[in-house]
Amino acid sequence: MLSNVLDPIHRVMSGLRYVLDRCALAVPMTALAALSAQAIEINISPTSPRLGDTITLLIVSDSETAPIVSAGDRDYPSFPVGPRRYRAMIPTTPLETPGTRSFSVTDDLGDRASLSVNVRDRDFPIQQIWLSPEINAIEGTDYEFDRVEAFRAEVTPDRLWTGSFIAPSDGWISTPYGVRRYYNGEWADDYYHRGLDYAAGTGSPVYAAADAIVGLVDYEANGFEIHGNTIGLNHGQGVTTVYLHLSEIYVREGDRVEAGETIGAVGSTGISTGPHLHWGFFVHGEAVDPTDWQSQGIK
Repeated sequence: MLSNVLDPIHRVMSGLRYVLDRCALAVPMTALAALSAQAIEINISPTSPRLGDTITLLIVSDSETAPIVSAGDRDYPSFPVGPRRYRAMIPTTPLETPGTRSFSVTDDLGDRASLSVNVRDRDFPIQQIWLSPEINAIEGTDYEFDRVEAFRAEVTPDRLWTGSFIAPSDGWISTPYGVRRYYNGEWADDYYHRGLDYAAGTGSPVYAAADAIVGLVDYEANGFEIHGNTIGLNHGQGVTTVYLHLSEIYVREGDRVEAGETIGAVGSTGISTGPHLHWGFFVHGEAVDPTDWQSQGIK
């Protein structure tokens, strides 16, 4: 009698095991892997960037080594911000085409994750600049271009800045970031204004915008024909700032400076139409808009 009761139960259980086995066979191994917890998580900021913005990726990974971020044909480093948490910064510029940017993140465990974001277009002002024949004939020197390029490419592991960057001058902003220009009536194809211009009198103080190591000091007399007397500050992790057209320089390469420290004085050296400070802000060698870094910073 008991066997008559158990036999139907056995048949039901056998049928259930058959269905479960068939379901398992129907799910490929790749799908099963996808159902498990993601090994890499990515959060992006800002969520709706514009050309000129610095895109920040906050990465959570099981790896104890900082992952590498790939964007297009270029790789960018990430840096620790906490236990198994990392940050990478991706520059965008006015010369790029708006649209989708795709990022892939790979760690040393072999895990990989991808993310895309739409970079919005942005209207940049257009200026007409007229230079005298003498100034217009200045092309700059290989010496200054090589030195500035090498400085902007520096990526050191320690983050020296904290919070927002301060204004490097008490003057007013006479030329914003991203301005496109005609020089003597000719359109400058690959040009955009790579920073902020602060109009101020000759000798006015120039401040370090954040804590940094002085990575570059050079002078018009040495061949800095376009930049004029120049200071470059290395803030760490691929973030650098430059201070151009100075009349005086008060620091030396290798000095450690603090935010707000007076490092030089406003001038009109190099190619300049009058006394002002040109302040450039670079992330991994590309000139980005400093205003977000001033308003909220990247901590």
